[in-house]
Amino acid sequence: MLQAILDMIYPVRCPVCGEILTPKGEKVCIPCREKLIFIQEPRCKKCSKPITQEEKEYCLDCEHKNYHFKKGYSIWVYDEIMRLSIAEFKYHNKREYAKFYIEEMVLGYGEQIHKFYPDVIAPIPLHRSKYSTRGYNQAEILARGLGNELHYPVLSHLLIRNKKTLPQKQLSDRDRLRNLKDAFEFNKKVADKFGKVIERVLLVDDIYTTGSTIEACTNVLLSHGVKEICFITLCIGKGF
Repeated sequence: MLQAILDMIYPVRCPVCGEILTPKGEKVCIPCREKLIFIQEPRCKKCSKPITQEEKEYCLDCEHKNYHFKKGYSIWVYDEIMRLSIAEFKYHNKREYAKFYIEEMVLGYGEQIHKFYPDVIAPIPLHRSKYSTRGYNQAEILARGLGNELHYPVLSHLLIRNKKTLPQKQLSDRDRLRNLKDAFEFNKKVADKFGKVIERVLLVDDIYTTGSTIEACTNVLLSHGVKEICFITLCIGKGF
């Protein structure tokens, strides 16, 4: 009864177009689902970016950069449709969109995550000033949802963002790396409290573009004894 009343007052909306969902129980309207571009082969074997040449194994980015993460997974191409959807989720408190995102992450890559068998799942952290303004970390919501669905522990503060950086989307590749220098810190207190050796970590974020943020976090984890790092994001830019 309570749920029925809540559904009337706050009807579930499509995370793509924002309209009220019908029929009841759906997480995205059918026309919008058909607009989403799911990552398919051929894709980069390192970061998961779609590539145009089937004979190639890696995108140009991964061919020319020595990334230290093991492998990455993404659900959709980061196009205008998903840009708007994620912006609502990220900046306008549409946290309910996470139900759809998490379901697609599990359907698409649950098996691969189980094969990797992470000791913990960790979100890419926000700086405290952004967290204070926004009130939540969108990556943490995704990480907790994945942890609940796949039954892995989530350490929301395994990494700390101790430096307020410029928005990455405004910077070149080289400037992105400089911007993130010393931006992340390993939280030894959280790791010690966990009480087990952490050798494999699954990082979670909303968008992968050049990989600078994932790489910066990977290097911090590797320097503190973690052996392997994979990541999963909702979206990734097209191969180049």
